[in-house]
Amino acid sequence: MTDHSLLTATRAYYDTVAEDYAGRVRELFDRDVWGRAMLGGFAEEVRADGGLPVVDLGCGPGHVTAHLSGLGLDASGVDLSPRMVGIARRSHPGLRFEVGAMSRLELPDKALGGAVAWWSIMHTPPDRLPEMFAEFHRVLAPGGRLLLGFHAGDDRPYTGRKRDDGVSYAIHLLAPDRVGTLLEQAGFAVTTRMTGEGDTWPWACLAARRTAPVTAPGEGPGGACARS
Repeated sequence: MTDHSLLTATRAYYDTVAEDYAGRVRELFDRDVWGRAMLGGFAEEVRADGGLPVVDLGCGPGHVTAHLSGLGLDASGVDLSPRMVGIARRSHPGLRFEVGAMSRLELPDKALGGAVAWWSIMHTPPDRLPEMFAEFHRVLAPGGRLLLGFHAGDDRPYTGRKRDDGVSYAIHLLAPDRVGTLLEQAGFAVTTRMTGEGDTWPWACLAARRTAPVTAPGEGPGGACARS
């Protein structure tokens, strides 16, 4: 699948399910004690670094963006789905939300103190993650923070059952060790890692910090500080 067709399919899915998804994901987030703990640590580190703006990448209905704002951050959201962005703007009128792709952010170099991709990199095939992580590196200031949350597995794809309207989705159950290695190759140092068992699949959260210079593929250590 080409980049264009991947983006088109993902956008079509979320545009179709936007209202139902918004209600469901907010309920899940309210129960996600450990996920909120990771977001809280991320917010504390960004504030300690000076409090530069942060962006919620793949923000959906904006609940995580609003949570980050409530933790004292200058937070905005970006999502591929115009309908999701519309819900986010309606639900959180005091915050900024824009339509855009995570792999091609309309942001200046080194503009951000932090970026969160909360269960939004899972639609990206593993072999395309380096390009996305390079874009995250570009928009983060030196020392900027990155927090990823995703379904964990062995990089295998999963295609959801088609709805009655014919809309489906594809996700990748990403291997945490490989994600950590790709982050290091993109110029990040992984600082914290948390894993757990989810209702359907295991999950992982990785926190990282932008370093320099970028490491060439195949170089550098692959370790991480595990907290689970």
